[in-house]
Amino acid sequence: MSLISLIIALLLEQWRPLAERKELVSWAGRFADFLQQHFNAGERAHGMIAWMLGVVPAMLLAILIYYLLHGLSPLLALAFNVLILYVTMGFRHVSHYFTDIHWALKNGDLNEARAILGEWRGASCERLNAEEVARLTIEEALIASHRHVFAVVFWFVLLPGPVGAILYRLSAFLHQRWAGRADSELAAFGDFAGQVFRLLDWAPARLTGIAFAVVGDFEDAAYCWRGQAAKWPDPSLGVVLASGAGAMGVRLGMPFLAEENPVDRPEMGLGDDADVGFLDSTIGLVWRALVVMLFVLLLLAIARALS
Repeated sequence: MSLISLIIALLLEQWRPLAERKELVSWAGRFADFLQQHFNAGERAHGMIAWMLGVVPAMLLAILIYYLLHGLSPLLALAFNVLILYVTMGFRHVSHYFTDIHWALKNGDLNEARAILGEWRGASCERLNAEEVARLTIEEALIASHRHVFAVVFWFVLLPGPVGAILYRLSAFLHQRWAGRADSELAAFGDFAGQVFRLLDWAPARLTGIAFAVVGDFEDAAYCWRGQAAKWPDPSLGVVLASGAGAMGVRLGMPFLAEENPVDRPEMGLGDDADVGFLDSTIGLVWRALVVMLFVLLLLAIARALS
């Protein structure tokens, strides 16, 4: 049932991306702000309570609905799984940025590509050259594919019903809201959310890295993973970026000039500088990795049916 749910949800999202996603994110943001305002007293324990109130009730409600529907009909439970995956994956919600930047660079419109990338990253990109725009776009695409597809799939398959997908998506959202901001008022409050998300992201990130290595240049991907991933500020994202860059033979990371200040970053990958051609390679890498992951799930389903 998990494999069928995933395939239907992926096809549905490609055919018709969720139009109300912005409204859902806005509602979730207001709820996160409500928890922060009422529980943030500058202590880690308060952040833990707020996180549990933000995540656990949704998980319990989802598993209750799933088993109630399954008792009525497995098809109803399947439809519920598809609905939750459709809401929690959301890769098409960010992939349009990638597509628009791709076309802008192909057409030689660097200013348009900068503007779209700046909107995607939430930071000015006006001082970037074409190579830097392509490089950062590839990085954002690899991270988005991991956090909006591969990691969601991992936890969906691992836990019963749609609970895993809800756990990962809400944890990622609260991590970004509370722990992913340079705000001293949220330092202690957001510590628990950050710790939980890093724990949840550890295994999926390595699964994503393995998938990229298998469908790309395995030797270079493994080399970059071993030697470069730990240098990235978030080691799990370092695995995704290093293995993806090595699999494609492109150089990612590295310093760039943001507004007036240089951003110092370690180098990820090896080979050539990023360009429009590597944007095409990124699309192929992500889709091949997804097909491999679905094929593995198919083999597991067959093995379970025969056992």
